[in-house]
Amino acid sequence: MQVRHPSIKSRLRLLTAFALVPCLTGCFASPGGGSSGGGPSGPRLRVALAFPPAENLSPYGADATLFSRLGVTEGLTALDANGAAAPALARSWRREDDRTWRFTLREATFQDGTDVTPAAVAAALTHAAKARPAPTALAGVTLSAEPDGDSGVRVTTAAPDPVLPMRLAGPSLAILSANAYGKKGERPDAPTPVGTATGPFEITKVNGGGSATLDRHDDYWGGLAHASGIDARFVKDGTARANAIRTGDVDIAEAIPAAQATTLDESILQEAGTTRTTSLQLNTRTGPFKDPEMRAAARTAIDSPALVKGVFEGSADPGAGIFGPAVTWAESKRVKPAGRAKAARPGGASITLATYDNRPELPEVAQVVQQQLRKAGFRVKLEVREYSRLESDALAGKFDAFIGARNSLLDTGDPVGVLGSDYTCDGGYNLARLCDKKVDRAVTEAVRTNGTGERQDAAMAAEAAVLGTDAVVPLAHQQIIAGVSTQVRGVLLDPYERALVGTGTRR
Repeated sequence: MQVRHPSIKSRLRLLTAFALVPCLTGCFASPGGGSSGGGPSGPRLRVALAFPPAENLSPYGADATLFSRLGVTEGLTALDANGAAAPALARSWRREDDRTWRFTLREATFQDGTDVTPAAVAAALTHAAKARPAPTALAGVTLSAEPDGDSGVRVTTAAPDPVLPMRLAGPSLAILSANAYGKKGERPDAPTPVGTATGPFEITKVNGGGSATLDRHDDYWGGLAHASGIDARFVKDGTARANAIRTGDVDIAEAIPAAQATTLDESILQEAGTTRTTSLQLNTRTGPFKDPEMRAAARTAIDSPALVKGVFEGSADPGAGIFGPAVTWAESKRVKPAGRAKAARPGGASITLATYDNRPELPEVAQVVQQQLRKAGFRVKLEVREYSRLESDALAGKFDAFIGARNSLLDTGDPVGVLGSDYTCDGGYNLARLCDKKVDRAVTEAVRTNGTGERQDAAMAAEAAVLGTDAVVPLAHQQIIAGVSTQVRGVLLDPYERALVGTGTRR
């Protein structure tokens, strides 16, 4: 039976609220997901993912989240359901002074059979700190790490960093064994997570961008996973993923398009809120959008509510800022941008707008944005590619405008993190190529701010500074819709999108 869903949005809002309620077992604190493993060896899980590896399995970039979602990698810490730091490879920590933290390690084993030692952990963090481009979790942060005794690691930052435990939960700061870097560290900038991570599942084979095979890591510190392994397929087409879960070809299919969700039986849909925002990034360094008045013209041309209604079918909210409603404190603290330029007349200015098709709604979003910009007087060429063939060109500024979907709390769990990585002069994921002194000052001030409430206030002031440049136009705040077989239990749909499969996931 096929069921039409007239109220997806209302159910998503309810689930968003539940997703942010504290979990008694630390729902998203590790790949184990808080569910106990150790049961008998169960069937392998068949998973359809939207994104293939895009960076040769580099643990420092976009691929890092892929490993985290499949339960391959872990950091010293993880995030709980409220976004606070929770134990992972470190069982505890304390702040020794403004710039120094000491982390006490639990007993654990790498997938290559070597022990997780203070020396190995310190070396892994040192490699990450030296990587170029820097991992997004370290945007604007300089750190050093050294072993301390039999079970401790001391991490020191160049400037005080009150959210370091949250930062170390970032997928791009996963801890890998010495073997990840080759003999004598011969590949420090290109370590491999294959067989060198600590999570409950180990990558054993990668078939290019088509599929990957993972087996259970039997010495995982969190207990045996129920599933004996994972057969992952990378299926960029959202309709194909929906068809795969409908026909039973896979057990789990992530990122089901809203339009396809309405055609699936309700029993195989799972939904949750997410801190992901779809935005229009404007190239501030070259082309027409180097002019602030032309960026203002693009902003005023966008009708976000109409876009949400037409594309997302109610499973999203109109763009309000970089941080959306799933960041529950953001709206009450939002600051109105000041000093925006007056919109110019586009006068037929020619621009190239790019997006990717791994997230099936984005090409349709781009088509609507293209129509709205054309109506305002721009001439718009649309370019759509698979993400792995698009990212390098986008970061190099080869497009005038770029539409992407970004989880604002993915990298660090700290709202300041995404602002530093995406909108500062030295940001590693600065698609808008923004370099603005006011923005950098606001982000720097937020980085230095202690106290949860005070840091949130500073983050919203920095958000206002970014929005004031019109380098980014928020379009929609999205929801997660996943297809899950009725035979599967324990799928992890966390709002930060770092987890999907854990020790308790089984069929």
